[in-house]
Parts: sequence; structure tokens; C-alpha cells
Amino acid sequence: MIFKIVGIVFFIVLAPFIGGFLEGLDRKISARMQGRVGPPIRQPFYDVRKLLSKEKIFVNKAQGFLLASYLVLMVFSGAMLFGGYDILLCVFVLSTAAAFLYFAASVTSSPYSSIGATRELIQMMAYEPAVLLTCVGFYLVRGSFNVQTIVQGPIATILYLPGFFVAFVFIMTIKMRKSPFDISTSHHMHQEIVKGITTDMGARNMAIFQITEWYENVFLLGIVAMFFLNKNPWSLLAAIIAILVVYFIEIVIDNTNARITADHMLKLTWIVTGVTAGLNLVVLMLIRLF
Repeated sequence: MIFKIVGIVFFIVLAPFIGGFLEGLDRKISARMQGRVGPPIRQPFYDVRKLLSKEKIFVNKAQGFLLASYLVLMVFSGAMLFGGYDILLCVFVLSTAAAFLYFAASVTSSPYSSIGATRELIQMMAYEPAVLLTCVGFYLVRGSFNVQTIVQGPIATILYLPGFFVAFVFIMTIKMRKSPFDISTSHHMHQEIVKGITTDMGARNMAIFQITEWYENVFLLGIVAMFFLNKNPWSLLAAIIAILVVYFIEIVIDNTNARITADHMLKLTWIVTGVTAGLNLVVLMLIRLF
């Protein structure tokens, strides 16, 4: 029980700091790739602090409530994951949180927000199958959806689920809003004048959105760690290395690819998910039969 409490407190308290640090690292590495010095790693925290200090302006008062619900559900989902509870329930709550973000973008009368909200739905259609298949893969290997059971197995699940891992890392590019899949809102603020779902967010709402994104990124990286964690204490080091490598790969992809269209993203994601996770699922089913 004590480990569950520690995991929950760790996520609630430290996840936004870890997420903000990783975003600062992202900006710094991206700047170096582009031949620039880049902002300090602490810049994301400065940005959020400045947003929180600005005057409260709401295009629609309901948007504030919906974004607050988005934040609360995201924190709840991550707390359950790091607390070692049912991963399937964590994913369902995560999907519900994403729905609140869609509603927050839809309540404004702006056509740009509406288009961004529609694209957000398309993104959900693209990545949800891979997320659910990942949960199924963990169950087939460990016989349980319980996170604590999954990470305490004799060997790392990555050895059984390489296809699922590839599919999940692929859809992380969508979830982290990085090119070429940042279609509902631009990941880099300098890329465009209008930013889709965040177009009509006031300063405070934008700060809530940013903090929630930090929580979500740590949640996603936590699932990456689950592929490597097992009862061997050294697996924690392997998980940390895997997280850093995956995050660096996401940064490289973001800086070397141009944005694609929504329908292209949907087709490509389903093809990759079907080929990698689908084939891996068939192999696992055959192993269970024979």
C-alpha cells in the first residue's frame, strides 16, 4: 500500500516539473539542431508563470470548467497508473480527459477552434486503437491489467511485445503534438498565426492546458517504462534509458518532418498499428494456443 501512495504522490507533485523540464530540454535540443542557442531549459516554467499572472479573460466561461476537468481527469489517470492500478481504467479516463479538451475547443464560436476540435477527434480515432491494443498486449503476457502485476513479472514485456512497443511509440508523436502529426494545434508557436484548439484560450486557460500536457507526457512515458520494468532492480535503469531514448527520437522526428494532412495521418497510423501490433497480437495468440 505504501508503494501505491508513493507512486500517486510522485505523479501528482513531480509530474508537472518533470514534464516542464522535458519540454525545456526539447526546446534546447531543437534549437541546437537548427543552429540556434535556444531558450533556457527553465523557459516553460517562466511561460506558465507569466500566463498565470495575466488578467482572466474568457471567450466562453464554460471553457474554463472544461479545461479544469481535462486537468483533473489527466491527473487522476496518471495517479492511478503510477499507483499501480488497472491500466485499462487509466486509459479510459485518459480518453475521457481528451474528450473534455475537444469540448473546450468546441464551445467557442471561432471557426479555427472548431476546425482544431474536429482534427482533435480525428487524432483520437488514430491513436486509440494502438493504446487499447497495448493494454491487451500487457494482459496477454501477464494475465492481468493491473499495473503492479505487469511491472513485477520475471522478464521485461518488451521481449514479448516489440510490435506493440513500436505502435505505441508511433502514436506518442500524435499524443505529444509533434510533427508530422500536430494537426489540431501547432506544437511550435512560431509556425503559424492561428493555433487550432488553443486559438481562443485566455492566458489562465492556456496555462492549464500546458500543465495538463506536461502531466500527459509523463503518463505516456510511464507506459513506455512499463515495457521494460520487471522484478529485477536494474530494470528501472533500463526503463529510464528507454524513456530518454524515446523522447529524443520524438524530438528528432519533430524537427525532421513536415506536417501531413489529417486523413494521411489516420491511414498511416492505422497501417502501422495493424502491421506492428496486429502481427505481434497474432503471434501472442498462437503462443497461448500451442
